[in-house]
Amino acid sequence: MTGLGAVFRPQLPPERLREVARLADESGLEELWLWEDCFREGGISTAAAALAWTERVRIGVGLLPVPLRNVAITAMETAALHRLFPDRAIIAVGHGVQDWMAQVGARAESPLTLLREHLDALRALLRGERLTTEGRYVHLRDVALDWPPTAPNPNPNPNPVPVLAGATGPRTLRLSGAAADGTILTASTTPDGVRRARQLIDEGRESAGRSTDPHPIVVYLLTATGPDGPARLRAELADEGLADVPDLGVAGDAATVAKAVQRLAEAGADRVILQPTGDDPDPEAFVRFTAQQVRPLVP
Repeated sequence: MTGLGAVFRPQLPPERLREVARLADESGLEELWLWEDCFREGGISTAAAALAWTERVRIGVGLLPVPLRNVAITAMETAALHRLFPDRAIIAVGHGVQDWMAQVGARAESPLTLLREHLDALRALLRGERLTTEGRYVHLRDVALDWPPTAPNPNPNPNPVPVLAGATGPRTLRLSGAAADGTILTASTTPDGVRRARQLIDEGRESAGRSTDPHPIVVYLLTATGPDGPARLRAELADEGLADVPDLGVAGDAATVAKAVQRLAEAGADRVILQPTGDDPDPEAFVRFTAQQVRPLVP
């Protein structure tokens, strides 16, 4: 079955999150995703609040920009979330928006090297390993978590806590296949883009001897509903410089959205997360629409 979720956009003030998260939980939504966007809302703080306010919905953070974070802090916070809320937190890391990273003085000369070092160290720490490493960016001396996460049972993944990576370019997609436990693709990814990403990810998995490890692909789908949906979708795509890209985003009723989800699933997406436009007028209604109208139509 194709997984389905929705995004709480950080254009909304943090105080709106409680009601949206509770509605997601009550409506049967599988996953609610949050973003750590500069300079809006912190990913771990909002995830912890959303998890505390809910009982069953999984909360994803897609993603934590690694230039902003010491890997030990990422590991400590991730482990704490998983011990407090077992199997309900989903953590992804990535390069971050490079202009924002430069704006705060954190831009790395080699983002790919930083991401690889961060992924390797983070996954090792979450496995409960004691780590000493002197990389180009990641420096740890005899570091281990006092409270590593406990593994779910049964656990199909060799890591007790899967760590996903956000990726767009070919080198990062191959890196994600080799060093992460899953990949997030942005809403600028068409079905053909999902197919190309899957091929590159699989190349990375094979190069690392990880072809048999689970590696889900999560894809955001820009979605607009209501009578002004097509106009809002066109406006957001234009703002992102994507107005001329075919097969990107969807506007319409539940059946139309479900068909767009299915196209991504057929291209290789394991989970599709509906991303409302930044100016969506009713985030609660969007969550309800996803859980109660689109979900029954997605195999």
